[in-house]
Amino acid sequence: MILIVDSGATKSDWIALDKKGNQLFFTQTLGLSPEVLTREVIEDRLANNFELSKNAKDVANLYFYGAGCGTERMRKFLGSIFGDYFPNAKIEVKEDTYAAIYSTTKIGHQGIVCILGTGSNCSYYDGNQLFQKVTSLGYILMDDGSGNFFGRKLLRDYYFHKMPQALGIKFAHEYNLEADVIKENLFKQPNPNTYLATFARFLIENKDHPYCKGVIDKGLQQFVNNYIMQFELATKVPVHFVGSIAHFLSEELKIVIERNDLILGVIRQRPIEGLMEFHRDTI
Repeated sequence: MILIVDSGATKSDWIALDKKGNQLFFTQTLGLSPEVLTREVIEDRLANNFELSKNAKDVANLYFYGAGCGTERMRKFLGSIFGDYFPNAKIEVKEDTYAAIYSTTKIGHQGIVCILGTGSNCSYYDGNQLFQKVTSLGYILMDDGSGNFFGRKLLRDYYFHKMPQALGIKFAHEYNLEADVIKENLFKQPNPNTYLATFARFLIENKDHPYCKGVIDKGLQQFVNNYIMQFELATKVPVHFVGSIAHFLSEELKIVIERNDLILGVIRQRPIEGLMEFHRDTI
């Protein structure tokens, strides 16, 4: 059995294939980012999934693409956990950027591949190798244009009284915005980046409001400026996107892409289907 995993900060998609490439099952767990989760939490999330528990010993190959796996230390940390949980599996752990690349760009083709989901990232793929100009310092300092970026912006504007009054009332009606609740989630609960990203739903649902339009446009433009334009070939190769923010704000993203003379490529909400096709071709 082959297990293919696309793991974001919020959730992880798991697809199992047999030796002929036929799908055996699809399941989900919560996100498994090693940067923000302990070994105990990750092990618990694996153990609480029925399909994974039932089939753990039958897995021969595990291909894991995950948020927070950009350093060798984090890849080894996750690899150790998976090695214990899937005792008969050959394990390969890569950062989630590779999932985005394999699901949008054909081998041998150039492109810039961006992640705009709970977090954000951007890489250049020359058809064989991946190159990054920006080393991520995590959600607190970076992640421009992401779900947690927009969530942080909404909370700040609400508390600094920069959000239009009527919209602020609506925002407060949909979320618990008590300071103690927010600080509890940010400083004492796991996955503070995922918590921040939950507020992005409000921005998407109200994206036609002038305030929201401005926040979205500025956030996406900031991502273009700080990430995409780092590459000299930015305006000469397709720019692909994966992630929920890219998907739900695709029209707004297209406007920003066109304004910056970029070539829009593929937009996928989730890379798992493209990953499945990629690994089927390599079986």
